[in-house]
Amino acid sequence: MPVPAQARAPRDPAAEILRLIGIMAALRDPKTGCPWDVEQDFASIAPYTIEEAHEVEDAITREAWDELPGELGDLLLQVVFHAQMATEAGMFDFADCAAAISDKLIFRHPHVFGDESRDKSAEQQVRDWEAIKAKERAGKAERGTLDGVALGLPGLTRAVKLQNRAARVGFDWPGPGDVLDKIREETAELVEARAQLDAEALEEEFGDLVFVMANLARHLKIDPELALRRANAKFTRRFRAIEAALAAEGRRPEDSDLAEMDRLWDRAKAAEKAAGQGGSAPRR
Repeated sequence: MPVPAQARAPRDPAAEILRLIGIMAALRDPKTGCPWDVEQDFASIAPYTIEEAHEVEDAITREAWDELPGELGDLLLQVVFHAQMATEAGMFDFADCAAAISDKLIFRHPHVFGDESRDKSAEQQVRDWEAIKAKERAGKAERGTLDGVALGLPGLTRAVKLQNRAARVGFDWPGPGDVLDKIREETAELVEARAQLDAEALEEEFGDLVFVMANLARHLKIDPELALRRANAKFTRRFRAIEAALAAEGRRPEDSDLAEMDRLWDRAKAAEKAAGQGGSAPRR
């Protein structure tokens, strides 16, 4: 177990970064390195990068602060891994990555690092930030409104980002009520597609409905990914309560039936509300 930061001498961040870069270079050495590390490329490592980012978020969500340094270290390793592979290919190195984000932060914060005044609202700062990002996109020849929204983002997150971009140029519903009307329309189209038993149409209509649901979340200022993760956690918690109740009688869910499990679900829901957790989650 790592020694708590307050109980040890301060570490040198620069020295630790250089140590990590050296370790990664040794792991990637074709002759003396680890065969698994040597075989990897950008595409094979990318899924691990995404996974480590989610594990950082999970530790934060659980407020597992003792785990967070390790999870952040795992995520940092991903940056170093990609940078090492790029160094070997003569593309760029870790220093280029650090310089790129430092330059970007300075450029995007003229009210901190430049001559602009800090005396403005958070909303004005957001507008200024978007204007600066628009200039950056123009410099990359990203001319379209939706250019630059990463394809690899989770679907709900990318939907919101696409909708935000479109909203900036006036392509948006006036308010949540209009989005709810659209949800009713898309739901009816989904029901119609289901009645026709057309698998392709069914998938398309379902996708349209989820996309509009993401737009509703945006209008309500809700993060749809976060809302869904919390619903997943709630469902998991309550279903485990069902399993625990059945296990107390020496049974498993497959030994029960839907009516009994529904009753146990309602009991778990009531217990959560009594404990102050509240809320509701779809059963199935």
